[in-house]
Amino acid sequence: MKSVHVLLAFVLFALASSLASAYDPSPLQDFCVAINDPKLGIFVNGKFCKDPNLVKPDDFFFTGLNIARNTNNQVGSNVTLVNVDLFPGLNTLGISLVRIDFAPNGGENPPHIHPRASEILFVQEGTLYVGFVTSNPNNTFFSKILHTGDAFVFPLGMIHFQVNIGKTAAVAFASLSSQNPGVITIANAVFGSMPRINPYALARAFQLDVDVVKALQAKFWTSNN
Repeated sequence: MKSVHVLLAFVLFALASSLASAYDPSPLQDFCVAINDPKLGIFVNGKFCKDPNLVKPDDFFFTGLNIARNTNNQVGSNVTLVNVDLFPGLNTLGISLVRIDFAPNGGENPPHIHPRASEILFVQEGTLYVGFVTSNPNNTFFSKILHTGDAFVFPLGMIHFQVNIGKTAAVAFASLSSQNPGVITIANAVFGSMPRINPYALARAFQLDVDVVKALQAKFWTSNN
């Protein structure tokens, strides 16, 4: 009897873990165009669905990704995320799109993670040095130099980055496996959090002098999104 209870507990734990780790569930209808007015629809996957009889072609249309973005910032890049908040037709489809503009000579999309999505990156123009690092304990680094027409994939949750190593501006597009993938930029999160993380904790973690950590925290950390 005890073994039966153990087996039942294991099954329930596995089921609970599966449900807890689920994200972007598969839709049970053809589409669910997101709206903000609760009086005009039903609540599905974090958004209200527009009445299907009122849906129009423009709900599945987005324009403007041909426009170059300003890369005059500390990291030399600009990330334009097209997620469900900007593109209502993406709701429940589990996808989103990104345009990334890079300044010449080192424009960088700094190390970051997407907690809810894998990513495939396509280089439309330029030359990028890209890579990601696997989880503990190996922390294996995979990298590649990409040219126009090349693509590279970043698995879900892995720290990854892209750097323009060319002398001209670069442009890349990425597709992500979530309608709202999220992003955590490592440097911003660690050294630019509000309120600040205790510098002594960071000094121990990064094996740095406390004054170095304080200097990093004093810098103006900014987002390229």
